[in-house]
Amino acid sequence: MTDWTWEYKGYEPTEERLRESLCTLGNGYFATRGALPECAADDVHYPGTYVAGCYNRLTSRVAGRSVENEDMVNVPNWLSLRFRPHGGAWLTPDTAEVLEHVLVLHPPSGVLERHTRYVLPGGGTLAVRQLRLVHMADPHLAAMRTEFTAEGHTGELEVEAALDGGVSNAQVARYRELDGHHLTHVHTGSSDTDTVWLRCRTRTSDIRIGMACRLDCEAPVAVRHTRPRTVQCTRLELTPGDTVTIDKIVALHTSRDPAISDPLFAAVARVERVPGFDALLASHRTAWAQLWHRADLEVPGEAGRILRLHLFHVLQTLSPHTADLDVGVPARGLHGEAYRGHVFWDELFVLPYLDLHFPETARALLRYRHRRLEQACTAARAAGRRGAMYPWQSGSDGREETQQLHLNPRSGRWLPDRSHRQYHVGSAIAYNVLRYCEASGDAEFLHTKGAEMLLQIARFWADAATWDAGLARHRIKSVMGPDEYHDAYPDATEPGLDDNAYTNVTAAWVLARTLEVLRTLPEPRRRELGERTGLDERELDHWEEVSRTLYVPFHDGVISQFHGYGDLAELDWSGYRARYGDIRRLDRILEAEGDTVNRYRASKQADVLMLGYLFSPPALKSLFARLGVQLNDDLWRRTVDHYLHRTSHGSTLSGLVHGWVLARDRRAEAWEFCLEALRGDIADVQGGTTGEGIHLGAMAGTLDLVQRGLTGLETRDGALCLDPVPLPELSSYGFSLRFHDHWGVRLRLRHGRLEITVPPSDADPIDVRLPGREVRVEPGETVQLPLPD
Repeated sequence: MTDWTWEYKGYEPTEERLRESLCTLGNGYFATRGALPECAADDVHYPGTYVAGCYNRLTSRVAGRSVENEDMVNVPNWLSLRFRPHGGAWLTPDTAEVLEHVLVLHPPSGVLERHTRYVLPGGGTLAVRQLRLVHMADPHLAAMRTEFTAEGHTGELEVEAALDGGVSNAQVARYRELDGHHLTHVHTGSSDTDTVWLRCRTRTSDIRIGMACRLDCEAPVAVRHTRPRTVQCTRLELTPGDTVTIDKIVALHTSRDPAISDPLFAAVARVERVPGFDALLASHRTAWAQLWHRADLEVPGEAGRILRLHLFHVLQTLSPHTADLDVGVPARGLHGEAYRGHVFWDELFVLPYLDLHFPETARALLRYRHRRLEQACTAARAAGRRGAMYPWQSGSDGREETQQLHLNPRSGRWLPDRSHRQYHVGSAIAYNVLRYCEASGDAEFLHTKGAEMLLQIARFWADAATWDAGLARHRIKSVMGPDEYHDAYPDATEPGLDDNAYTNVTAAWVLARTLEVLRTLPEPRRRELGERTGLDERELDHWEEVSRTLYVPFHDGVISQFHGYGDLAELDWSGYRARYGDIRRLDRILEAEGDTVNRYRASKQADVLMLGYLFSPPALKSLFARLGVQLNDDLWRRTVDHYLHRTSHGSTLSGLVHGWVLARDRRAEAWEFCLEALRGDIADVQGGTTGEGIHLGAMAGTLDLVQRGLTGLETRDGALCLDPVPLPELSSYGFSLRFHDHWGVRLRLRHGRLEITVPPSDADPIDVRLPGREVRVEPGETVQLPLPD
């Protein structure tokens, strides 16, 4: 491995799913897992391809109930390419002897390279080299070059390249009792001997899919249609030492694409007119080089190598092509079927990075939420509330997609899933709206779509809050916090918790910031918005009151995760670690024992401490002061200590948040958590989950840790505000960003100095604020500022 490439040597069946996820190639429109093309889907291999926003809904019979789920669809497999000596068995690493196997991912060029040497039955070897790409310049194209070199062997090699429509969603074991057959009406055909096509549609969402393939090689090609597959067959003459090459070029369209009338016609026309593999590779590399230039990241050592891999996967899932799509942030990328491809709150960890590099992509992801504002308002009305109640899990149309039941693999029992009560997702959307507008300077979005979302989210929180005369406070009841372990009180007959601190504090923040935005709207726009939504001064006065009186519970001198948390029992952490080792999924362990995590002070991931992730220390103190609570450093440290020792880190986001929070005052401890966040997917620390799809929020969050967490970077009042806290293990680094009208602003921290370079332009200077000082940096200027020890 170099600082840029990722290399896997040897064939390890138990590692194959992990490698496939980490070697996925994509372009924001679609992505394909890094599976071996000669291997079909089975318990080892899973060659999935996923199109952003392509969902389908099916009903399954589970535990005596009819359960409806919407999934991101595994579309037809374009990878399939198998080979064998004439008359022999098909060669795969599972059925033939392998002398050498190397898989190399090249993030700079977005290319996956593979080398395998097979032992041939009659003597000699066959060396196979493949180059694969999912085109970053043309989002509808993919290509693969395969080179065969015989050693000590002469004869024919049979090659079959296929488009396979006989696929299903079958990757995740705990979903296999659910119906995963999403494709129907599979038809195949050919326009000539070198081009074949496949068309199909999803069963209920009726998305039409068209795929076409061109095979470029020197030998004649025959076509065979065996629905649901179409196969191109050829025979290559092998002589020792000579290399023969076959190129497979594929086009993919769906009926969701703009500016086409028929996805099949579009796919066939595209694949027939594009140039050969060499030209496609060149334009693909150019597109990737431009992306890397905009997302320039300079971090030394192992941390830098991992961060570049994380950035590669973020860009593959959410590229500039995403700006043309109506899609959200899939929590597991386009890399697998975990979470069914749903959109959670993970954009809270993703958009802050995109805001400062690809604001057009960030804006498109927020528009996904705005287009579903009406659905969120409908959900709120159905719950007896005003405003917008965004779903915890979203898919195609914005309705609540959280599963009704989930399977505990330890016990084999299907259990009620109550995570739809995580209404705090609305606050995350509001947070992203405001952060995007501050970073980009996009006043038009803030005054229109942004203000509309903020208004309805704030309205929901104000209506959800009820007055408690005994406490003289407003309360928000029957929710679930980010912790996700606790969904009810011990022995309660009804689900839900009261006064989750994170939920209440962020709701107060949303109300306060929305009031600020409404006051600064141009008067005609504010009047228009008020007339359309029925907003009046009396309602705004109520928002003001609720924003200052929401209840924050305490116990034992620390902030309580929710009202009544202090009454829960302490868990025997050392005993459970001794018995089980890995207790990240403590909830599953306890349920399998006939117990429940609801009885204990135990969290899956950061909950109260998420407040320290979202808000800088001064901002958090100000927010608590608005609620009538004095949050001093000692109180916050005690709170951090309390939850630090009661969290199992069952989520890849948890280490990231803890590292971010601890970086401010406990740097030695912080690095251990930061390292866990960096290693989360490459080491599969969650024990098999990465093979089902990468954790996009954690990957983007590590990038943002360097970009904003360690620099203390905030975009506020049109200025770049910085308060660096370099960790000893990561004390020298640099990155570029886009701020308002400035492209390629460069920040470097090294040797106790901060260097800021603003590229030449006709834009206004940038105001840079550090604690106790402020400088103005002109376009074309570089300034160096000493940092305090």
